[in-house]
Amino acid sequence: MNVSTRKIEDLQAIMTVEITPEDYQQKVDKVLKDYRKRADIPGFRKGHVPASLIKKQYGKSVLIDEINHLLQHAIFDHIKEENLDILGNPLPVEQTDIDWDAADFSFEYELGLAPDFELKVNKKVKVPLFKVKPDAEMVQRYVDDYAKRFGKMTYPEKVEENAIVRANFTEVDKKDQAVEGGIEESATLTLDSIDDSKTTKALLGLKKDDTVVIDAKKAFKKDFNLANLLGVEETQLNDSTQRFQLKLIEVSKLDPAPLNQELFDKVFGEGTVKTEEEFRARIEADAAKMLQPQADQKFYQDVKETLLGKMKFDLPEPFLKKWMQKSGENPMSEEEVEKQFPDMKDDMRWQLIENRIIKEHNINASNEEVMAYTKNLVQQQMAQYGQMPDEEQTQSIAANVLQNKEEEQRITDQVYSAKLLDFFKENLKIDEKEVSFEQFLKKMK
Repeated sequence: MNVSTRKIEDLQAIMTVEITPEDYQQKVDKVLKDYRKRADIPGFRKGHVPASLIKKQYGKSVLIDEINHLLQHAIFDHIKEENLDILGNPLPVEQTDIDWDAADFSFEYELGLAPDFELKVNKKVKVPLFKVKPDAEMVQRYVDDYAKRFGKMTYPEKVEENAIVRANFTEVDKKDQAVEGGIEESATLTLDSIDDSKTTKALLGLKKDDTVVIDAKKAFKKDFNLANLLGVEETQLNDSTQRFQLKLIEVSKLDPAPLNQELFDKVFGEGTVKTEEEFRARIEADAAKMLQPQADQKFYQDVKETLLGKMKFDLPEPFLKKWMQKSGENPMSEEEVEKQFPDMKDDMRWQLIENRIIKEHNINASNEEVMAYTKNLVQQQMAQYGQMPDEEQTQSIAANVLQNKEEEQRITDQVYSAKLLDFFKENLKIDEKEVSFEQFLKKMK
């Protein structure tokens, strides 16, 4: 078998695979011999079917299977041996006149070659890195959230500001009479979901078993999902009068916990924080830490745009467009390719840059690093539910996660991304900028 490659453009080549009987005949004969032993054809004893009949019936399909097998190995062995850096996959040159009765065969494949380029990653390349500083409003939201989370539920006699009301909702008409077959459900709502001052005023001061009629179209905030609250379909709510009589079942209220040592200990551990000033400072630091992954994501995107702008190199566009049309389970139309190619082109150029960095700077993700990263993900996820698994449990869960090959690849990619992020921070000129959360959101947009 002879395999050769010739360039037809700077970044495109044709691979030719020539196959002779010496490459396939022995294997084809062996398969046909096995077929003959097992063949059960009427009129012949098992194992005594004439070889000529077996060859006539199965010879061509066995030959084609063996040729395809040889081609697969020949193509990728040649690419590996010749150290060809290709893009996409080899595309077979269409042949409509293959003579399978011939002895010698020749097949051609189009190749897209990766370009050579200079890697410009150094301290001359300047990229902004935002440090997001939580503002006073954000810190106050966290303070209020902790105070509510560890607050106490009380049950006042009357509806007060910030009360929680449980009531029976009965759909009524314009005369405040119950609609036959209308919506009738029990639900719990908070007063802060009300956006109409008249409705709020009507609810304040009500006691258990008192009733009031509200107009849902006016009463609630625009983004409030009343259908979900009542447990009905959106269409059912829209078809209703949207006027409801509320009969109070229960009034409750969450009194936020005071900002004292008891709250500080519950949130951050006993004795860790001792004053309200320290409490707010710790919340601000934790909020900044939680915002850092978003800042790193923005930094990574800025690095990508900057390096793509500095490293200009061509791609074998005609080949890649053809590859997009023909590869995959759902081939694209020419119009779809033209529409998606610009984004695909940038993604492929960036992948080439990343791969070059990984190769030249010996960046890798070992099994131990992937396992450690997975264990950290498991601990973070469990912590969200208030659970702290021990080392043995964490190891077992992580090992189970990595048994899924797709999940293992996804996590391995995350490890590589984290290492590339560190690489960029160490090897580029970083322009640190402290911004507020609102300023950062504008930058993200």
